[in-house]
Amino acid sequence: MSIFSGTIAHLENALNYASTKQKVISDNLANADTPNFKAKSVSFKKMLDTEMDSFSTNKSDARHFDLSNDGQSMPGVYVKGNISYNNNGNSVDADKEMSDMAENQIYYNALIDRMNGKLKSLENVIRGGK
Repeated sequence: MSIFSGTIAHLENALNYASTKQKVISDNLANADTPNFKAKSVSFKKMLDTEMDSFSTNKSDARHFDLSNDGQSMPGVYVKGNISYNNNGNSVDADKEMSDMAENQIYYNALIDRMNGKLKSLENVIRGGK
């Protein structure tokens, strides 16, 4: 089994996901008092769907899935449903956002620890196990 099995690339992708989620949560919290601001969220499934949309496809049958892009600026980011937590039309639930931020931070830290372990293994291989 090789250290270059793709694990580092997978960890990098997971870190990109966590980073995107952190940006969205921070944006939501920054706009918690902005009238009519609609909170956003990040979904791995939506990120996968966005990547699948980049494939060029032709439907040869009406029963085939339609793989059209919905024009989102960031992959996997979507506006949460028509929910309003405040009288001013704002849909940010600050408690939920803070909880999501803490969960995302734990996830990010675990990824960093795993990445450090992989890089330490690579360093040991390069140095000859010394």
